[in-house]
Amino acid sequence: MPNLRSAYALNGGLSLTGVPAPRHCSNAIRGAEGFNVGGLPLKLDFAVSLLEQIVVVRHGETVGQSSIRYYGATDIALSGLGADQVATAARAIGEQRFDLVVASPLQRAWQSARIVVPGEPIQLEPGFREIDFGHWEGLTKEEIEATDPSGYAQWQREGIEFDFPGGETRVGFRARVNAGLERLLTEPVRSMLIVAHKGIVRTVAERLSDAKLSVGQPELGGYVELTRDPSNYDAPWRIARSSF
Repeated sequence: MPNLRSAYALNGGLSLTGVPAPRHCSNAIRGAEGFNVGGLPLKLDFAVSLLEQIVVVRHGETVGQSSIRYYGATDIALSGLGADQVATAARAIGEQRFDLVVASPLQRAWQSARIVVPGEPIQLEPGFREIDFGHWEGLTKEEIEATDPSGYAQWQREGIEFDFPGGETRVGFRARVNAGLERLLTEPVRSMLIVAHKGIVRTVAERLSDAKLSVGQPELGGYVELTRDPSNYDAPWRIARSSF
């Protein structure tokens, strides 16, 4: 198992009107908690994220052949090919120190994270698990069509709004991914690496940037980097670069 953690230790303090926050406080400003600034209590009705860079990476190929089989909730390991794919992504991203490294609790994700940033602590985010494909877990597209032709036909008609038989609903999936993202947006950090699954990468990138990723992207070992102007709390996120 990697060096995992459920909470992040603060690296530095936020300065409000020139007064540094205690090192045990969060860099994010949270109205519900309030802060003591210059001896006076401060309460705000909003949350401000200091994040200015998020790199989101999809895990590599697995021993179960995730390139052709639908593995969502099934916890399968990274393969040798998958490790090579993630190593290629790491070289493309370049050597840098992320303030926070986050991964899905499924091993193919956190194993990939260890390759991108060896030796760094990894915070597991349960909301970033891949969607549960239900009765179709582990099947190829051809096997789904052969064993469940009516379900397959409905899937082709409905596309991204289709709910997998016996699996997680799309609405439920998006809700938990967005909830996980909201938690991370108020972490006391400026840069973050997220290593997860295709559905999570797409949801995070499209939610923050309002861009629509091409069908099928990102491929295994693919990544997308999002940035924004840290001097403007309302600045939009944009896709700075990607592997596709």
